[in-house]
Amino acid sequence: MEMTLVIANKNYSSWSLRAWLMLRRADVPFREVRIPLAQADTGARLRQRSPSGLAPALIDGDLTVWDSLAIGEYLHEQFPAAGLWPQEAHIRARARSISAEMHAGFSALRQNLPFNARARLPGRAISADCRANIERIGAIWRDCRREFSTQGPFLFGHFSIADAMYAPVALRFQTYSIDLLEAEAAAYADTIVAQPDIQHWLDDARLEPERIEKYEVNPLTPP
Repeated sequence: MEMTLVIANKNYSSWSLRAWLMLRRADVPFREVRIPLAQADTGARLRQRSPSGLAPALIDGDLTVWDSLAIGEYLHEQFPAAGLWPQEAHIRARARSISAEMHAGFSALRQNLPFNARARLPGRAISADCRANIERIGAIWRDCRREFSTQGPFLFGHFSIADAMYAPVALRFQTYSIDLLEAEAAAYADTIVAQPDIQHWLDDARLEPERIEKYEVNPLTPP
C-alpha cells in the first residue's frame, strides 16, 4: 500500500519539507495531501489526518506517524537500506544529536527568519539571539564538512536525516541573503539548495496560490 504524506504549504512549511525530503531520498513511493495553512478549514482538515493537528503526518495503512523526526525514524526502521542514518554507531549518535538540536532549538532563528521558500527578503535586521543561532548552525555545518568531506557532499558524507533537518535552514539563508557563514558552511548550504529534490519543492512552492501576508513582509528591515 502506498504511503500518504500530509503536508502544509510548500512555501511556508519547513517541517513538511523535512519529512518530504526524507521520503524522496529514501526513494519511497508516496502520495501527497496538501492542506494549506491559514484557511478557514485548515485546523479541521489537519485534525482529520494528524492526531496533533499539525503537518506533516505520514499515513502507512492503519498507522499514522506525525512529527518530522519521528517520521524519519520510522522510515529508517522500515527501509534500512536507504541509509537515512549513518551506519557507524558513533557517527549515527552524532547525527541524531544535531538533528535533535535542530528539532528542539533555534527558536530565535525561526522567529526572526520565517520560512518563505520562494521569497527574497534581503536586508532583514538580525537579532543577537538569531545571530547566535546562525553561528551555532554554521559551526555544526563547518565541523561536519571538515570531518566528512572526503566521503561525500553532505553533513556526514552521504545524505542523512540530519541533512533533511537542516535543509530548510539553507533555504532560509537564501531567502534573507544571510552572509554570516564560514566557507565550508556556505558551500554546504549551496549544495543543499542545488539538490534536484529541493529545486522540485521550490518549483511547486512558486506555483502555490496562497499568500500569508505576515510571512511576506520584512518588518524588521530598517527604513
